Amino acid sequence: MSAQPHSVPHSVLIVDDEQPARDRLQRLVEELPGWAVAATCANGTDALPLVGKLRPAVALLDIRMPGMTGIELARHLGTFEQPPAIVFTTAYDEYALQAFESQAVGYLLKPVRRERLEEALKHASRLSSPQLQKLGTPDQPLAARQHVAVRVRDELKLIPVKDIRFFRADQKYVTVRHGRGEELIEESLRQLEDEFARDFVRIHRSLLVAIAHIEALERMADGGYELRLRGEEQGLPVSRRQVADLRKRLAGR
Repeated sequence: MSAQPHSVPHSVLIVDDEQPARDRLQRLVEELPGWAVAATCANGTDALPLVGKLRPAVALLDIRMPGMTGIELARHLGTFEQPPAIVFTTAYDEYALQAFESQAVGYLLKPVRRERLEEALKHASRLSSPQLQKLGTPDQPLAARQHVAVRVRDELKLIPVKDIRFFRADQKYVTVRHGRGEELIEESLRQLEDEFARDFVRIHRSLLVAIAHIEALERMADGGYELRLRGEEQGLPVSRRQVADLRKRLAGR
């Protein structure tokens, strides 16, 4: 990815919630031959539409940001057809960075130095989903997302996880049912269950339900069970093998 003489500069998106850090990175990038800053922004939500519009070659992402961590943002960026290469910036100590090194993920320790930045940009790479899913941080060891991203043409639509009522598997797609309707995503129900195990419960081989939205578990005339969710007119079927676990999860909430 190193620049050739007189070639178009490689573009960089800088995402950091601290203004001094953004200013420093912008200054350092602009000092490097062959590189240019496409845009800077203070949070992941603002960064997503910029990536779809500007298509930067590299995204410099602060790991610890309010609302959406850099790791979550990187996972969303990975769903673009042409995602940017990722380099994380962090003030974490060496011990906390072992996860990044084990996954061969690029990172820069703050305060960022010019030589290290140039090296990281040249070796930046697009990260695979398994790489990102195995990354944890001290305060978020599972790195569970706070949003689920849905592709709408060349843009990403973010659905807050707290607004999701259930995930329903249907062949290769999963329907995400939320307060404003439903969307389709290409993720497996098993991966979603592993990631959101704290707040969702499996009630059927094809249904993963948000515990916070459950209103009641009802016994049907035929001896089966149905789950009622707040805001949903229609009940959801509960498989017999899941009833005991569901009762346990409901008792503990």
